[in-house]
Amino acid sequence: MKLIGLSLSVLLAGWVAVAQAQDDAVSPEGATGRTGAKGGRAKSYMVVAANPIAAQVGAQILKSGGSAVDAAIAVQLVLNEVEPQSSGIGGGAFMIHWDKKAQALTTFDGRETAPAAATEKRFLEDNKPMGHMTAVVGGLSVGVPGVLRMLEMAHKKHGKLPWAKLFDPAIRIAEEGFEISPRLYGLLSGDQALRKIEPAKSYFYLPDGTAKPVGTRLKNPEFAKTLRAIAKGGADAFYRGPIADDIVRTVTAAPIHPGDITRADIENYRAIERPAVCGPYRGYKICGMGPPTDGGIGIIQAMGMLERFDLAHLGPQSATAYHLVLEANRLVFADRAVYLADPEVVPVPTEGLISRAYIDQRSGLISAERSLGDVQAGTLPIRKAMNLVPAPSPELPSTSHFSIVDHNGNAVGMTTSVENSFGSRLMVDGFLLDNTLTDFSYGDVARGETVANRVGPNKRPRSSMAPTMVFGANGKLEMVLGSPGGPAIVPFVVKTLVAMIDWKMSPADAAALPYAVSFGRAVSIEPPISSMKPALEALGHQVRIGEFPSGMHAIRITRDAILGGADPRREGVAVGQ
Repeated sequence: MKLIGLSLSVLLAGWVAVAQAQDDAVSPEGATGRTGAKGGRAKSYMVVAANPIAAQVGAQILKSGGSAVDAAIAVQLVLNEVEPQSSGIGGGAFMIHWDKKAQALTTFDGRETAPAAATEKRFLEDNKPMGHMTAVVGGLSVGVPGVLRMLEMAHKKHGKLPWAKLFDPAIRIAEEGFEISPRLYGLLSGDQALRKIEPAKSYFYLPDGTAKPVGTRLKNPEFAKTLRAIAKGGADAFYRGPIADDIVRTVTAAPIHPGDITRADIENYRAIERPAVCGPYRGYKICGMGPPTDGGIGIIQAMGMLERFDLAHLGPQSATAYHLVLEANRLVFADRAVYLADPEVVPVPTEGLISRAYIDQRSGLISAERSLGDVQAGTLPIRKAMNLVPAPSPELPSTSHFSIVDHNGNAVGMTTSVENSFGSRLMVDGFLLDNTLTDFSYGDVARGETVANRVGPNKRPRSSMAPTMVFGANGKLEMVLGSPGGPAIVPFVVKTLVAMIDWKMSPADAAALPYAVSFGRAVSIEPPISSMKPALEALGHQVRIGEFPSGMHAIRITRDAILGGADPRREGVAVGQ
């Protein structure tokens, strides 16, 4: 267990370093660009997204009579352009949807899949694991994108406006261009791989190799052509036409680590509608995505473990409150490393992990007086049956989340990603391809160990994405939220839920509240709560101070209004009417 604790600590250190480098580079206001809570108030509808252009487009779709799913499609297509480092049609996503009229909650899985040729030794060289960034860049890391199939499935069930109409704003932006934002510029400036690979090099960089400056208008006629084809032909234009051929050619002829995706892999991709996973917390019902993401399970586990503690009394200024949240998330992370994987391939004990008895047993390990230190996963029957060992996967925090409530009370929470910033760095037909296959665990395979999240043919890698909805005791939807952040997503959402439920904060204040995150023994806290460092260390934590490039976007529905909160660490806004 000590070796695993060490690897998690190293992961945290690297993750925080990435976070600091990203935020320091892009923020004109300071390390996080945090200038206070960013909120919005509306009566009829609300969109909270990571970029003002995308949020405005989503709100316009709702104003035109579109549904929450219609707005989600338009927002995603625009984010592909204005926030290409985080998500796009070359990646994957998870969506949770609430149909108010039918009183029906469901989730849509658009996670990428590995090619049929993929084996557990995919990222090994001489039976040694590749360095993570070595594996990320190039064709080997590209999974079959799932976003468009997922969006099409959701639109057929819950869309109101014509599919093609939802593409108009993104097509216009692709043709007319948009101005490079400070955040995008900072990430382009810091990326050493993207500037070396065409056509992304020419699109994002000047001839001398420097990033195109803030305010430069980027036009993308290739992407406009791609969008027109998909608007006319549906997702089949992506999965069964020339675009699919272009993806195969780009991946298999990549200048770095050519991949093995085939036309059949792309044609055979399917999105999956899955039931939500739900659990109680202080009279509320918290619901989210099930496997292959740990998002829903992890949040239900953590909140269930915390329920026996009086967090409301402790308050947001309490080091003890932060300590308790850290301990719960540490136990969640230990379980994630053993049990979570693609449920179509590996039996995931979802019911066991979120059962009241199991959560109470795990909660009983937590003490308000002392940290657990190194922790192990709980023991469920499948662990012994399959001889599973913990296997961390080094997800990186380059993702996006948006929350939407339409004028009929329907809602969408969608977390969407190309995994690392700018994904594999391979660009085709105007969009970037993901590097999601590096979310598989592969270092343990080199040691001959059995891990649930190992690479496999047609398999979906484990995720942490956690689009979440919360319902009151009366069954009414009250909250929609989620965040990017790689493996820190569950701690980000847990902190925000505690802030809104226990500490009665608005979505904006809850999103702005500082984080404390731990994956192993090491803990990172944000500067605004640096005064807690001695108290946390006295409780047994190894504490460092660092920033987190979260993108928490939350909505709360009250009796009188719809309240939105955008994370001040990024460029997002809340827009509604």
